[in-house]
Amino acid sequence: MGSPSSSSTLFTSDFYVYQLQASLKSRDPFAGKLIHARIIKSGLHMGVFLMNNLINFYAKTGSLSDAHHLLEEMPVRTTLSWNTILSAYAKQGRIDVAHRIFDEIPERDSVSWTAMIVGYNQMGRFDNAIRMFVRMISDKVLITQFTVTNILASCAAIEGLNIGKKVHSFVVKHGLSSYVCVANSLLNMYAKSGDQKTALVVFQRMRSKDISTWNSMISSHMQSGRFDLALSLFKEMAERNIVSWNAIIAGYNQRGFDMEALAFFSNMLKDSPLKPDKFTLASILSACANLGNLELGKQIHAQIIRNNFELSVAVENALISMYAKCCGVEIAKKILEQSGTSSVNVIGFTALLDGYIKLGNVKPARHIFDSLVDQDVVAWTAMIVGYTQNSLNNEALELFRLMTREGPKPNNYTFAAILSVSSILASLDHGKQIHANAIRLGSVFCFPDHITYIGVLSACTHVGLVEQGRSYYNLMKNEHKIEPTLSHYACLIDLFGRAGLLQEAFQFIESMPIEPDVIAWGSLLSSCKVHKNVELAKVAAERLLFIEPENSGAYSALANLYSACGKWEDAARIRKSMKDRGVKKEQGFSWVQIRNTVHVFGAEDGSHPQKDAIYRMIEKIWKEIKKLGFIPDTQSVLHDLEEEVKEQILRHHSEKLAIAFGLISTPENTTLRIMKNLRVCNDCHTAIKFISKLVGREIIVRDATRFHHFNNGSCSCRDYW
Repeated sequence: MGSPSSSSTLFTSDFYVYQLQASLKSRDPFAGKLIHARIIKSGLHMGVFLMNNLINFYAKTGSLSDAHHLLEEMPVRTTLSWNTILSAYAKQGRIDVAHRIFDEIPERDSVSWTAMIVGYNQMGRFDNAIRMFVRMISDKVLITQFTVTNILASCAAIEGLNIGKKVHSFVVKHGLSSYVCVANSLLNMYAKSGDQKTALVVFQRMRSKDISTWNSMISSHMQSGRFDLALSLFKEMAERNIVSWNAIIAGYNQRGFDMEALAFFSNMLKDSPLKPDKFTLASILSACANLGNLELGKQIHAQIIRNNFELSVAVENALISMYAKCCGVEIAKKILEQSGTSSVNVIGFTALLDGYIKLGNVKPARHIFDSLVDQDVVAWTAMIVGYTQNSLNNEALELFRLMTREGPKPNNYTFAAILSVSSILASLDHGKQIHANAIRLGSVFCFPDHITYIGVLSACTHVGLVEQGRSYYNLMKNEHKIEPTLSHYACLIDLFGRAGLLQEAFQFIESMPIEPDVIAWGSLLSSCKVHKNVELAKVAAERLLFIEPENSGAYSALANLYSACGKWEDAARIRKSMKDRGVKKEQGFSWVQIRNTVHVFGAEDGSHPQKDAIYRMIEKIWKEIKKLGFIPDTQSVLHDLEEEVKEQILRHHSEKLAIAFGLISTPENTTLRIMKNLRVCNDCHTAIKFISKLVGREIIVRDATRFHHFNNGSCSCRDYW
């Protein structure tokens, strides 16, 4: 049989190309293999055009290995042959293989380079994409509008304004700015890089604008908080799509204007035939979460189910976050179980984690964390912070150790969280180990900012380092040129006051260049109470009540100070004034969690079902710690009563009752964790030190001031709180 004529060969090749394209539309890989077999049988497998189409078919139907094998068998390959395989590997995220193919291409063209840039962008490796673009220019390869739009996307992703400006100059030089897609990319780059002024200039100079242009400019205005300009452009639009509405809704939501986001969403439902998409729903559910609006969130969820809306990962995570933040943690958990933990992202996980932490139960959160497919550094850090916020500091340390062995490299947020654990535990050794770990892993601590100095000054306050605190304050102002805020001033006032330098604290307040707030005067008042300076306390209380007339703490502190100094009539006068003005004193409570149940106690509390056993235990403890040398501080009872009555009142303070219940409800040698809404009194603080020695247990008390870790007769605060 003779070989087919050239005209019949061309006809047959076109026929097979048509068949391949039809099979590609139907995504039928089996049909493609049949066509391939017929091509070989027809002797047409040597034709480059037909083979390129076959490579394209295999690559786009997921048979990349077949496509690559076919390329290797081709006796003649064009740049198109190489680019087809290269692009397929790049889009699949197999960028290393793509790069090897790129290096093998004899004659690379613009498509080859752009395919690599697109691949790097999809992998989030934007710096690599930019370096590839620089090499492309050096090799004097023709730059197309597709190359430029992708490299501008890279610049926008990293907010690389300086690089983006250079690309802009290149665009103008090569006459590419007339393409609408390029102008839109420039607009997007400037907007996302924070240069709203230039973004507006680009918008105004564009001769031709499409709907994407308007949407980009609206989004830019919304992101920068210029809502009036965004709404003005929105009203000017001749045609809007769902992206136009989403730009306004998402902008409001991301800037914290959640009520406005909901109102605009309502207008969309009334005035537009457009249906919400996954981005609309994610923004609206986020707004519901921020507002704590569970009912509206449930209505939107019901609409999603009723309309058979296909749940995307973004919407699933938004639902999980909404329910978790709106006290619907169990519903959030069910959604997670239905969708599978593999689809939850860090935002959803951290919201669910936060929900469980508020319930005081981190075990389910840890189970979810262990189930996560992508345990990135944010997830690890969130779990560590969750343990810390729930006073599970040992668990936080253990998880951090596991992270350094098996997890991702900790970042500065991780180190900050775990260093706070060391601070809470007053463990210098742990802190030193973590510091060494940070250095070993190459984590660079930033140049100090105002938050750094708040932490340093607060640390000096809690351990009484007056001179060091004064030195750091001067260093902050004079060397690092950081202007003090009210928080810095409050730290210094507290530092001087706790150390008994009350006049210096008062003079510091008087010299402040900004008006002292409630915290400043309240700190001085507390110090006056501790050091029994009645005259200065009166001044501090008056100033505090001038700013905040309903502040019960000021009345109580002053009344308690008069009582401590034996000025019972003055104390009674202050309490009467408080009553006449309708100011209510905050009642002290302590609580302890036993087997997922929170037990709350007030002073002299007789409401607990196990009250008899609790009071028997406290009586027993009281006798035993007195044998160890404990002397009740009856001066802590600020009423003119008999000593025996004062001692009984002290014995039945809320934190002591909570500890007694904890001791009869938990196994020996386990840690007790008590919470208190007010500051622990002197008597309780001393008593708990003795109790920790008596029972051989660590007792952690979180009061309104700080964590206290009692162990073997001492406290982590070193009696300075």
